Amino acid sequence: MPAIIAKLVYQGGEVLKTFDELMLAETSEHEFKEALEIRKARNWLKTVSAFANGAGGTIYFGIADDRSVRGLDGIHTVAEKASELIKARINPQVAFHLTAEKIEDKDVLVLAVTSGESPPYFYQGDGSIVAYVRFGNESIPADATRLRELALKAKNLSFDSLSSGYRSETTAFTVFAANYRRVTDLVFTPKDLISFGMCSPDGILTNAGLLFADDCPMLQARVFCTRWNGLDKSSGSDEAIDDKEFEGDLITQLRNSHEFIRMNSKVRWRKMSDHRVNKPDYADRAVFEALANALMHRDYAVSGSEVHVDMYDDRLEIYSPGGMPDGTLVQERDIDDIPSNRRNPVIAEVFHRLEFVERRGSGLKKICTETSLLYGYTDDFAPRFRSTQSAFHVVLKNMNYAYSDTETHVVKDVVIDVAMENEIRLGRLLDELRVDGAATAQALAERLQVTARTIQRDTEELKKTGKIRRVGGNRFGHWEVLD
Repeated sequence: MPAIIAKLVYQGGEVLKTFDELMLAETSEHEFKEALEIRKARNWLKTVSAFANGAGGTIYFGIADDRSVRGLDGIHTVAEKASELIKARINPQVAFHLTAEKIEDKDVLVLAVTSGESPPYFYQGDGSIVAYVRFGNESIPADATRLRELALKAKNLSFDSLSSGYRSETTAFTVFAANYRRVTDLVFTPKDLISFGMCSPDGILTNAGLLFADDCPMLQARVFCTRWNGLDKSSGSDEAIDDKEFEGDLITQLRNSHEFIRMNSKVRWRKMSDHRVNKPDYADRAVFEALANALMHRDYAVSGSEVHVDMYDDRLEIYSPGGMPDGTLVQERDIDDIPSNRRNPVIAEVFHRLEFVERRGSGLKKICTETSLLYGYTDDFAPRFRSTQSAFHVVLKNMNYAYSDTETHVVKDVVIDVAMENEIRLGRLLDELRVDGAATAQALAERLQVTARTIQRDTEELKKTGKIRRVGGNRFGHWEVLD
């Protein structure tokens, strides 16, 4: 089969692919039709609607589902009819490009649809008006949540930028202010609420502002964490070893969820000939990144659904409401080539300001990279990402489970001594101080489940070894991590 070049124009750019590459292309962005149906035009016009409402895509007329080239007769007439039907039955008008290609000496019509700037785009015909979205290799009717999201996109708005109805003077931002000062060394002021997109000039908080407020009243803004006994949710009479529900501001939810995973994980070590190798169950930074992404990109417009963290003997699963913002399936995408597409841009910007995440849309890649650095890593331990139309799942595998006895799941050749426990505790304290350097000794003690006296002793040890320093007085100052 010759390497015919087809020019695709969508997503505002130009992409060149060989025909052989197209035959292996992901079906979420490409669709193949043996002929241009006129009497049953809905069969392909719904895909035009879905591509315009999503990331764009291309339909190839004259190629069957099995990728065999059938060709078209009177291709110019076919192109004119396709253009006529699109303009008559898709509302508002979509941007598209039609080209005729020769493949195996047969005429093929290439219809490239651009991601639209004024969604939702509806198919009108057969007595119905329906907006479609892409779900894997199918074009399905958009549900109410997706329609609302598309309508906001048309106005260059997002759920987190909408008014919450709460006035800023009725809420407090002590947790946010402490973290902001730790990162920037600046005092947080009410004017910052406006500049960050957390509040309107007339003093009404946006949904993002409400989510960062102390004691956030948004019911769906919660995280449910559970450490299950075994490999699933029904492994015995004592199914849950530990469970917690976290609510309030997003920073507290992020910090507490992260701590829950730490407390239910282990850091083992293996004695080598001349040194000792630490073997944590999970890469701590990968865990933090996955949690931050779940809170940052979840669909807060969906009530009655929360972020869930489920820990099993062999894995950690994080679920968040809302699929990929552009409607694609993450399992069909190249993790290294997913552009930054933020469902909640205000929350994402605030997380970046607080140095929780980067701006470049590299979260999933970072999760993979951090995990790959762990001792004993193989491709079998690679993180798994899966999305549906309404949910996003991250699965991190327990790096120590592979070394476990099949009966007891207890590592035989690894023992943690007192010195190692102290080293681990000091490391976790450093991580806490990076996130919240203004936290009190009592607050830190509760998070690490030790006494306040232990925290005082450990901070003195870290100070003596030059790993932290005190900025300001005991009452209003904060700890700064020097590494």
